[in-house]
Formats: sequence, C-alpha cells, structure tokens
Amino acid sequence: MASIDLKVKLKSFWKELLSYFNVAEDLESQQDVEQSIRSGVDFKGSQLLVLIFAIFIASLGLNTNSTPVVIGAMLISPLMGPIIGMGLGIGIADYDLLRRSFKNISMAVLGSLAASAIYFLISPQYEGSSQLLARTSPSIYDVFVALFGGAAGFVSIACRNKGQVMPGVAIATSLMPPLCTAGYGIATWQAHFFLGALYLFFTNMIFILVATWIGVKVLKYKGVVYQNEKRNKRVQSFVTVVVIATIGVSCFLTYQMIRKNIFLAKAQAFVEQEMVFPNTQVLSHKEFIQGGKKYIDVNLIGTALPKDSLQLAMINKLDSVGLGGTILNIKQGFSVNALSSPTSTPEKDFADFYNIAQRELLQRQSVIDSLKEVIRFHDWYTSQSIEVTPEIKVLFPQIRDIALSKMVASSVGNDKTDTLSMAFIRTNGTFTEADRKKLTEYIHVRFKDDNIGLTVNPHGFPWPTQE
Repeated sequence: MASIDLKVKLKSFWKELLSYFNVAEDLESQQDVEQSIRSGVDFKGSQLLVLIFAIFIASLGLNTNSTPVVIGAMLISPLMGPIIGMGLGIGIADYDLLRRSFKNISMAVLGSLAASAIYFLISPQYEGSSQLLARTSPSIYDVFVALFGGAAGFVSIACRNKGQVMPGVAIATSLMPPLCTAGYGIATWQAHFFLGALYLFFTNMIFILVATWIGVKVLKYKGVVYQNEKRNKRVQSFVTVVVIATIGVSCFLTYQMIRKNIFLAKAQAFVEQEMVFPNTQVLSHKEFIQGGKKYIDVNLIGTALPKDSLQLAMINKLDSVGLGGTILNIKQGFSVNALSSPTSTPEKDFADFYNIAQRELLQRQSVIDSLKEVIRFHDWYTSQSIEVTPEIKVLFPQIRDIALSKMVASSVGNDKTDTLSMAFIRTNGTFTEADRKKLTEYIHVRFKDDNIGLTVNPHGFPWPTQE
C-alpha cells in the first residue's frame, strides 16, 4: 500500500514538474508568428537606415576598442529578421519567403561590408584592437551560442510572454561586429580578418536559421499548400550538408584553438620555471604558432651565458616537458635587431630596447654602488688603523709595530668562509695574556668588530724597516 502511494506521489510530482516546461498555453497562433517574422524580413526605409547607423556605431566601437559601444550596435542592428525568416521559410517550405529573406540578408551583408570598409578607409586608426581580433577565430562554442540564442529568439517570437529576449539574443549571437571586422579586413587588405570574421558571421547566421527551423518542426507548423515535396527534400538536404560542414570546420578550429592554448600554457610555464639563472634574468618572452610551427622567443639580460650550451640544455628540457619540436630563440644583449621577431612591431622593439637599457643601467649602478661601499669601508679601515697607532703606543709601550687588516678565512675541507679582523704585533719585551686580552678588547671597541684575531711576533712578517 505504501509503495502505491509513493508511485502516485512521484507521478503527480513528475506531472507538476513537466507543467513548468509546457508552453502550449503561452503560444501564439501560427498566423500571428508568421506575420511577425515576415514583417521583419525586408530592409527598406527605416530598417535600412537603422542598419547603416548600427554599422557605423559598431565600427566606431571596434575601432576604439569600446565594449559598450559594440554592445549598443548589436542592440540596434535589425539583422536577426531575415535570418529567422529563412529558418521559417525552410521549415514551412515557403520558398518565396526563403528567397526574399536570402536576398535581404545578402544585401544587408554587402551593405554592411561596404559601409564598414569605407569607415576604416577614412579612419585615422588602423591597428587591430582586441575586440577586432576576438572576431576572427570562430569555434564550436560560437555554434552553440548561435544555436541556443536562435532558439531563445524563436521561442520569444512564438510566445505571448516575450519579455526582453531579443535584445539579449542580439548581443549573444554577435552578428554585427563580425561584419564590421570583415570590412576592416577589406579596408586594410588583411585576408585573415576578412575570412575569419565572415566565417563567424556565417556560422552565427546558419545556426540561428537552424534553431528557427527546428522550432518550426517542433511546434508542427503547417507548410504551404503548394509545396513541392521533392524540392523541399532537396533544400533540407542542402541545409543539412551546410550545417554538418560548418560544425566540422568549427570543431577543427576548436581543436586548433585548444592545442594552441595548451602550448601557450606549457611554454609560459617552461620559461618561468626552467629559465632561471643566478646572474641572468628573463627580460621578456613570447610564445606563438606561425605557419604550423611552434616558437618561443626569450630575451635575457645580465651576465652572458654560453650560447651553445644554453641552447642544448634548454632543448633537452623542452623534450622532457612535452614541447619537443618547438623552435627556441634565445637572445642576449639589447640590440634592437636582436629583439625583432616575426610578430614584432617597431614600437614594441623600441619599448623592449628601452626596458633592457634601463635594466642594464640599474644593474651597473648597483655594481657601482656596491664597489663604492667597499672602497669607502677600505678607506675608513685604513684611516682608523693609522689613527690608533699613537693610542696603542701609549696604552701598550712594549708594542713596537702593529698591522691591522680585514681578512677572509676559508676552510679547504668544506669550503666554509668567515670574515675577521687580524692584528699582528711586534713587541720589545714580554706580552702577557692579560695584555693580549686588553688589546683585543680595545680593537673590538675601536673598530666595532666582534671577530678579532691577534698574532704576536709572527715569524717572517714583512715589518716596515726603520731608518
């Protein structure tokens, strides 16, 4: 009996849980949804003007590397309309709508490319910013973003409770910035900007379209009466092939991106952990992949190391940490030409040159200061040694000569060293143990030194001759 009650409760709980995902009561009619989508397909009048303004806003944002401006352009852009229209056209086999949507999105793309290219041709700032560079490396993650974003967009159109979904979809799927980046590639004749950004836009467009197509099928929208079944299968097969090809390319690019990130992480860890030297430090390092080959460029400053030995040792360590085959370029000194790499710029070269020169000057100044301190101490010790001679003559009349020196004592067996002050004296008469202790204390107070050695009448000591 208890098991039956438990089953009833679980069944009731499951039904209640599923009710949260039931959108049937919130759905609008197919006719209303179609009308809403069809009205956003055309680019005429105000729609075209808004698109042009959005293009210039996005170009300005990318040019100045301003994220808020780029987001604003995404919100303004009306590019979602024709793409969702293409998905609806394929889903209900309305090829007139598909043709019209494709024509409009094509004109929108061409217009966006032309407008952004014109902007970047007249813009005084040509260097690609980080926002621009981020729009040229599409991956499988962009596929998922576009797919789920398109799904959220279609659900918001199909339901009465729309909320603020479409602005968020416009930001997430990022249609406008890639087109502006492609225009930048045209204006500056950089194919990797143009192709990478255009492929990112194409990926976003395809999977927003696919999400709409799937949504139409899930909601079981009725197709047009005059549909041609053969043509319908042909179009859907073509779309399927395009989708699979896009996913394949995105997976490959994602694999390449992950490999690159793993290499960069390993290479940076290698430089930081393995290239540590006593009197030489790493000034700068750069890890990159070019032409399918992996490179690590390292600039060292400080005491010059044996080039061949260093190169061999580091290459062996590269193999041990899984970086075999990486080309390691180690540069020492601060020549601008030596700093140049395939990815360097004149500004970066001079900045590296300035940093190296500054560090070299600081290092040399540190050595100079250290030597000055040694000389100062030596001068002080010499002057003090001369000054105490008359005092010692008064305190210890039996002392005939005295020599004071700062010495380093080394142990041959264990390489231990110690610094001490040594006093050598020559006497005319006896020099008792009490006299020895008294002289040692005097030198200790006079020279502020605890470690003092005293030798009386050393044999063969080169005392100064007396006239």
